[in-house]
Amino acid sequence: MNTFKQITGFVAAATRGSLSAAARAEGVTPAIIGRRLDALEARLGVRLMLRTTRKLTLTFEGQAFLEDCQRIINDLANAEAAVSLGGVRASGHLRVSAPAGFGRRHVAPQVGSYIAANPEVTVSLDLSDRIVDLINEGIDCAIRIGELTDSSLVSVRLGEMRRMVVASPAYLVAHGVPKTPADLAKHNCFSLGQQRGWIFRDPESGVTDTWKVSGRFECNDGAVLHEWALAGRGLAWRSLWEVGQDLKEGSLTSVLDAWQAPPMGIYAVFPQRRHMPLRLRVFIDLLKETYSHPAYWELS
Repeated sequence: MNTFKQITGFVAAATRGSLSAAARAEGVTPAIIGRRLDALEARLGVRLMLRTTRKLTLTFEGQAFLEDCQRIINDLANAEAAVSLGGVRASGHLRVSAPAGFGRRHVAPQVGSYIAANPEVTVSLDLSDRIVDLINEGIDCAIRIGELTDSSLVSVRLGEMRRMVVASPAYLVAHGVPKTPADLAKHNCFSLGQQRGWIFRDPESGVTDTWKVSGRFECNDGAVLHEWALAGRGLAWRSLWEVGQDLKEGSLTSVLDAWQAPPMGIYAVFPQRRHMPLRLRVFIDLLKETYSHPAYWELS
């Protein structure tokens, strides 16, 4: 038990940035948190964090240890929730955040299914392309796509997403099919705002690179680029979650498939908690079950 308290005290201090904040989270005094950290470092024989009166800074070893500890605590919370699934019903209020376009198509419908199956839960869904501050804004869970940078949050991989270059069949008949990224210089390519470029992986060398493209139109709304591609006006680099149904119906065709970039992860991220609420566990399990099937994206 003392070992576990040392670990939870370390995680609380590392993620909240101070002994006093960690103490409030653990329901003890800052002095007790300090003693737990001292005991943990003494037992491990390594310095985990540098402490001053103003801030805490993780060492290299501390950062690596934090990631392992967060995963262990999360696994334990999941195990407890799994045991309780048979006898306890999910209840309470769940606040979820997701990117606007992805959220409309692929989170909101799942929220509908979730509410139907869990009548004692209410949900607030915030659709926004900004990166929300989960702790300060009281968000229970955020859906994010791509590389994660905030180590203070726990993440669960729900599935993966591919991006591809698409165009209408009419455009390709009129302007030809690009065979390599270099051929894009001859085409009208739609950019998403000040996008750095389109990412490709060489099928022979496996090297991933960013190719700057150009065209007569750019827009900061991906849905508009999608519509322009459907209208036969040029090429767009879009995610499968957006164009999967179009590809199946034949209104869009993917090109440069052999050069597709590595897939990006779809994640649920949430603040570290000692016990994951059952309502959150059930919601994450629903998303993971849905998003992990490749056939889902082809029908979306």
